[in-house]
Amino acid sequence: MIEKLISISHGTARRLAWFGGTLLIAASVLVTIDVICRKLFNISLGGADEFTGYCFAVATSLSLSFALFERVHIRIDALYGFAGPRLRAAADLFGLALLTGFTALVAMMAWDLVADTLEYNSRSITPLKVPLAIPQIPWLIGWLFAVFSGVLLLIGAIARLRRDGSEASSRLIGIKSTRETIEDEAGIRT
Repeated sequence: MIEKLISISHGTARRLAWFGGTLLIAASVLVTIDVICRKLFNISLGGADEFTGYCFAVATSLSLSFALFERVHIRIDALYGFAGPRLRAAADLFGLALLTGFTALVAMMAWDLVADTLEYNSRSITPLKVPLAIPQIPWLIGWLFAVFSGVLLLIGAIARLRRDGSEASSRLIGIKSTRETIEDEAGIRT
């Protein structure tokens, strides 16, 4: 059951990351057009910087869970390779628990921010006067899904650790081996 839920959530995280990437491409196209218009016609589209800020925030939060599933968050692993499998599994669980806890804290603060935005019908203080709930709600969804993904991976890793041992847990939340990294870069799926 948990493995199926992890698989579904991983697929959802991939789609959210693609959506976030699409937002970033749209933002870069808009900025490019704005720069060209300013250079050639001495006019500005207006709001390109505001739009790109929203896109960057939403894209970042929507990509957090995908980074968890792909095990690509930055880690300091100077001593990790010298530890035994059990100690590495414990470090992986501890690290994921800390990251999930931090993400939950940010998500709670984001929840409060969006609640205030909705309560007061807040708008940006720019000429566009964008209702701030429009970019904040997908931003919040990204943070909430990251928390959900972290908890799900913790449960899955603990289940694998108990059932199959530290290597199985490591394949879910551990640092990728050099071989796995090369296979990912080459597009090889094993």
